[in-house]
Amino acid sequence: MSHTLPFKVFSGTKSLYLAKKICESSGCQLGEMNVQHFADGEFAVSYEETVRGRYVYLIQSTFPTSDNLMELLLMIDAAKRASAYKIIAVIPYFGWARQDRKDKPRVSIGAKLIADLLSAAGVDRIITMDLHADQIQGFFNVPVDHLFASSIYIPFIKSLKLKNLVIASPDVGGSKRANSYAKHLDVPLVLCHKTREKANVVSQMRIIGDVEGKDVIIVDDMVDTANTLCKAADLMIDNGALSVRAIVTHPIMSGNASDKIMNSKMEEIIFTDSIPFDKSRCPKVHILSIADMFADTIRRVYDNESISSQYLL
Repeated sequence: MSHTLPFKVFSGTKSLYLAKKICESSGCQLGEMNVQHFADGEFAVSYEETVRGRYVYLIQSTFPTSDNLMELLLMIDAAKRASAYKIIAVIPYFGWARQDRKDKPRVSIGAKLIADLLSAAGVDRIITMDLHADQIQGFFNVPVDHLFASSIYIPFIKSLKLKNLVIASPDVGGSKRANSYAKHLDVPLVLCHKTREKANVVSQMRIIGDVEGKDVIIVDDMVDTANTLCKAADLMIDNGALSVRAIVTHPIMSGNASDKIMNSKMEEIIFTDSIPFDKSRCPKVHILSIADMFADTIRRVYDNESISSQYLL
């Protein structure tokens, strides 16, 4: 290492599985931290080793419940009060990201509020992946390293050796992401146009583009109820597609999403391990790990090296 100050890595409770893999890839030990729970559900965070003058990397995705976010805020505050030199929050999945603008009157912009909370707690840098909206980076007044899962997914797609590959977006909002994949792989792009009656409820959907005789890969940043994804997959098969797969970065998978995917005409769905997911719930799921990518980014950030070589798209 080019610096004299060593760094330490700590993990929130629900991201421990990923933090262990990141530390294994980095060749460093996971720091010792204690989360004390009280009878009323409140909890307190304490570091069991010194962090004075150190670079401290705190790994925690902020998926539901909001306890994960609260735990991260307390981790940042505790590190700041223990005189850590730099506090870097590693948030593979950044929750509340769907609230990135006022899409109707009198609503909160949750993503901006979370950015303010993290800054108020004392964070110095954010490392995250596949934000729901790119502009969320601008909600922070600290540096944001925004990684893309495409550096993992592109080699995987190539390994499938699909002859009639088409990349698809399940909605118009994800067209930029899907177009990046299509351009990189030099294959056609197909869009799904949907109308919603309300949040999480799709009323109508139609395909813009040709899927007949094609092997379709749907690209998205997250799957929550899986309604849109399954509807898109079934519609494509009904329109003559040979096969439909989905690559989705963040597996929120609320309610009976696993059952919907199992009952759909989708052949396979590929997730990253940004959020813990039990594969036994859905045998169609294939999980690719982001641990090596984040371990490499942590090292590069610490050594003041460029991380742009990680961006395939």
